[in-house]
Amino acid sequence: MAILEQLKSLVDDPPPAFVFELSERGVAMARLGRGGGPELSFAPFPAPVLQASPVKENVSNPELLSAHVASLAPASGGGQSRRRRQAALILPDYCTRIALLDFDSFPKDPDEQSALVRFRMKKTVPFDMDAAAVSFQARKGAGKTTEVLAAAAAAEIVSRYEAPFRVAGFHTGFVTTSMLAALDLLPKTGLQVCAKIGGQTMTVAVCDGRQPRLVRCVEMENFEADELMGVLYPTFAYAEDELKQRPARMFTCGFDRLDPGVLAWCAGEMGLAFEPLDSKWGAAAEHNAGLLGWLQAQEERD
Repeated sequence: MAILEQLKSLVDDPPPAFVFELSERGVAMARLGRGGGPELSFAPFPAPVLQASPVKENVSNPELLSAHVASLAPASGGGQSRRRRQAALILPDYCTRIALLDFDSFPKDPDEQSALVRFRMKKTVPFDMDAAAVSFQARKGAGKTTEVLAAAAAAEIVSRYEAPFRVAGFHTGFVTTSMLAALDLLPKTGLQVCAKIGGQTMTVAVCDGRQPRLVRCVEMENFEADELMGVLYPTFAYAEDELKQRPARMFTCGFDRLDPGVLAWCAGEMGLAFEPLDSKWGAAAEHNAGLLGWLQAQEERD
């Protein structure tokens, strides 16, 4: 099970024909390989079905979630029903923990790498790292250091998200998070911030091009100006202090739920226009930003 790996790390295997994104709003799906562009669909939840959390049960109504998955992609009949269809699955940001770690020395052995990443994350996550699903990517840092982008989630939480897809005849061989996938909608160059509202959280990423340098996911009470600025001010301060540069652009997703006056005031305080995150398939929303980023990554890969 490939847990929480970024899409750009995929090798030469053909992409799955289905990609699903789960959010508190509903289930979004894209279907590929039937000629022309991808077929996009969305099944909104008529009642609460899930609430993202890194420590609590996320899916409160598994029957309704299974029904939505089955309605979007009914199982094929005949012999095809015995073969599991390949699918990518995009989860809400807040059910995971993402960290960027620096190592002066990083081992070459994969098992040693995994043990070291788990050890470094152990004190900063609210769940048992020994029983967590962990994925990471290493890249060369400054000097002889190694930078590692790591993501972890309680294995039981991921398993509950995957369950309705297994019932519907899917193999979710690739799992990632909404923000990590959505970053492929950003410009390829420049220091920029992407802020995404989903459910009762806001995820903020500072990126050099599409490469994350900081990722935070914060619970919000009412999305008022003071709450928003309480996240944005330190995010920009980090960029200026650690990266020696102020982000030149800020992209937003899900901000359409904010009061226009609050949005205008915050943009004025930051001295930057808040640019809606967009794609060739339409504007990115809190229920499908990761899915659209996944499509962008696949198009560029092809």
